[in-house]
Amino acid sequence: MKSIEIGAGYHCGLLGGKLGHSFSPLIHSRLADYEYLLYERTAEEVPDFLRSGGCNGLNVTIPYKKTAFSICDELSPIAQKTGSVNTIVRLPDGRLKGYNTDYFGFSYLVHKAGFDVSAGKILVLGSGGASVTVCAVLKDLGAKEVVVISRSGPNDYDTIYTLHKDARYLVNTTPVGMYPNTGAAPVDLSRFPDCAGVIDLIYNPARTKLLLDAERAGAAAVNGLSMLVAQAKQSCELFTGRPISDSTIEEIAGEIEALTKNIILIGMPGCGKSTVGANLAHVLNRPFVDIDDVIESRIAMTICDFFKAYGEKAFRKIETEVLAEYAKGSGQIIATGGGIVTIPENLPLMRQNGTIVLLNRPLHELPVAGRPISMSCDLVRLAQERPPLYQSWKDVSVKSGNPEETTRSIISLLLPQQQASEG
Repeated sequence: MKSIEIGAGYHCGLLGGKLGHSFSPLIHSRLADYEYLLYERTAEEVPDFLRSGGCNGLNVTIPYKKTAFSICDELSPIAQKTGSVNTIVRLPDGRLKGYNTDYFGFSYLVHKAGFDVSAGKILVLGSGGASVTVCAVLKDLGAKEVVVISRSGPNDYDTIYTLHKDARYLVNTTPVGMYPNTGAAPVDLSRFPDCAGVIDLIYNPARTKLLLDAERAGAAAVNGLSMLVAQAKQSCELFTGRPISDSTIEEIAGEIEALTKNIILIGMPGCGKSTVGANLAHVLNRPFVDIDDVIESRIAMTICDFFKAYGEKAFRKIETEVLAEYAKGSGQIIATGGGIVTIPENLPLMRQNGTIVLLNRPLHELPVAGRPISMSCDLVRLAQERPPLYQSWKDVSVKSGNPEETTRSIISLLLPQQQASEG
């Protein structure tokens, strides 16, 4: 590739229908120093926009990949094969050349997942544009049997469990399970006893229900974030003519994950979750959610009074409802109640988009005043029952004492780059 001089007049961006919050500007800012903007356009506006010459390079997303394919003056072999264009480069003579960098992105994702695609049947869920690219990659990598599952036809969601329960790998290209509908999954993974791995192209949440099911089954589970970054890397190479190391893919993906994952605090009542959470949110400039405070606001009474009036079972139901509402969000600091680990269905709610941090504090330092469970039972017994649950749920643990010190410990564990920049 011929290297292109990047100057103030070099413009790139992302073209789509409704872009909302996109990671693309952040990704491209880490890859090169050109201007990268978001362009929301209607279908009627797209042809004139592409031909106008305002951008040197463009990424194209839903729903305009087919439109871009038809408008480009020249197509790469892979774009021709897939019938889809998601990257456009304006050539020196003004003509548009279309590429499919999603092909490279998904190839990278398959290698990251460690799939031996020749080892058995692969089910591709969905028959849209992404599915076409996925199937092309799998076949080029040596897959012997690739079956596309769609809403109609001989291979649909009614016949999948009888015809294809022997599937070795599953790839989800549908939006099922994407934020905000995070509790849904396109299939019941438990009905595929031979499944060794799942790729879900969704990356919000970080772990869809499908991926959580895969993890519980002991199967490999990989989301689509690295694919997004990988295709952007190749796009940037096409825009600039400069090679970029593949090592940058996981570096950038890790940065995005650190910025977007919730930090969820668990631990014994009185261990400092609310205080540390508020301090952590202040230092990181993130939203802070105290689940107990939200509950008290909704029930219009203290949790102690609610316990007395309605009992723990009623409280736990409300607690799970509130957690489900907030845990599917991103980039928050969430403080939970001490007993949240007693309800198993709360764990996948936390794990879908969060890193769970256990705050450890010596038993003799735990206050009991105003804490309904601590007041109503033997704290020593509680300290014997809860820790095994905390340990099984946590991703990391820190000693809880001075709030500022505890905050620094959490940042050093989860966000070392940020700590280094502040230091």
